[in-house]
Amino acid sequence: MTTLAASSSITGWVVGYVIAFVVVVAVVALIVPILLLARSIGRAAPQINESLQEAVDNTAPLTELNTTIESADVIVAGLNRGRARLGG
Repeated sequence: MTTLAASSSITGWVVGYVIAFVVVVAVVALIVPILLLARSIGRAAPQINESLQEAVDNTAPLTELNTTIESADVIVAGLNRGRARLGG
């Protein structure tokens, strides 16, 4: 009977190792694509950052848009006053 008990004990260890191996393989199979995607994003990041910096540089003059609108309002108001004085 000790042979049967020893066989059961070894079977338990083998099943445990097989389950552990399957879990490790599953985790690796899930992690590797994530790491590859992160690597490709990391490689593209400088180009993305450069494009965003160009967008910032190209849109910087828009900060003065309110000043332009205020100046245009003053000009239009002056033109309206001139038109009113001329009877138009």
